[in-house]
Amino acid sequence: MADLKDFAEQLVNLTVKEVTELADILKEEYGIEPAAAAVAVAGPVAGGGGEDAEEKSEFDVILKAAGASKLAVVKLVKELTGLGLKEAKGIVDSAPAAVKEGVSKDEAEGLKKSLEEAGAEVELK
Repeated sequence: MADLKDFAEQLVNLTVKEVTELADILKEEYGIEPAAAAVAVAGPVAGGGGEDAEEKSEFDVILKAAGASKLAVVKLVKELTGLGLKEAKGIVDSAPAAVKEGVSKDEAEGLKKSLEEAGAEVELK
């Protein structure tokens, strides 16, 4: 029974990206539609009252588009994330892409403001 509890905890702690990957695996390898997988994975999260508040305290900063000033956005992503130039360019080129995940609301809003000032289109999730 302890193994099932560990498995349930792993499911509850999945990131959005991991849930998407899990849904793809379930669909391709087992024929389970992603909507059913999303409900199965999201079910335990919605049920936990304390965990729901915790989820809202962490945000993902998603770069939707670089805008007209792509070079400025690449430089800013490099500066904000501490990544190398090649990795920062990869994030910008693959937009929509996560710039930072699991950050506080204040940090996420600061990152969004900085990126938007550089000309990027940004979304918080």
